[in-house]
Amino acid sequence: MKRTRRFKRVATKPKTSKPLLIENDDDDGETRPIHGFKSVTVGTTKPKPNSPLVSQPSVDKMTILPSSFFQIDALDLAPRLLGKFLRRDDVVLQITEVEAYRPNDSACHGRFGITPRTAPVFGPGGHAYVYLCYGLHMMLNVVADKEGVGAAVLIRACAPIRGLETIQQRRCQMTDKPVLLTGPGKVGQALGLSTEWSNHPFYTPGGLEILDGPEPEKMLIGPRVGIEYALPEHVNVLWRFAVAGTPWISAPKNTLRPA
Repeated sequence: MKRTRRFKRVATKPKTSKPLLIENDDDDGETRPIHGFKSVTVGTTKPKPNSPLVSQPSVDKMTILPSSFFQIDALDLAPRLLGKFLRRDDVVLQITEVEAYRPNDSACHGRFGITPRTAPVFGPGGHAYVYLCYGLHMMLNVVADKEGVGAAVLIRACAPIRGLETIQQRRCQMTDKPVLLTGPGKVGQALGLSTEWSNHPFYTPGGLEILDGPEPEKMLIGPRVGIEYALPEHVNVLWRFAVAGTPWISAPKNTLRPA
């Protein structure tokens, strides 16, 4: 895949940057930055006791992305989603890893054509496509491109920004480590999603929204995960994108390299 100018721009490191949010990784009371993003306005909300977040971005002041943002090729949309925020009620997550699925892609659900399950993929960009994987995991996708194209971006991993207690309860896992949100099924569970969220527009207030956020300082790319059934030319394409310098990335990490 030939990298576009957009990929190079996203990966450019600014001369100065600040960590997006501060997290207490251990129980020693020391705060450490979560690196990987350009600086943004940081709020002063006082954290609850034992919360790993001692400061957080002012996501309430950030704008919901318009429908036009999503109506581009999935391969262009995927890296642009890194750093953006998913918000559902009190839970806010920052997107740290994604995968692109395009038309005529033997790994894309659109290859089956329009069925009751895949119909949302063929809707206009900016809507949700949520499907059940292995009868267990709710997988959140952002539909890309124009109506009828059949393309989407899978959200593979996120970092918690707000609503940690709710996330932990939904995940049945009382931890603030990356294992909490590094995997697409974990993201769906943390947001409390079901297949009924398919066709939901991300660009309208309320429900599930995608908010603007900072671009990554650097980006990683690699082949997509778990698509051994696809044709060789689609198995090997570098359509997986992740924020460099953050622990909030799913396995396998050794197939990722700098963009």
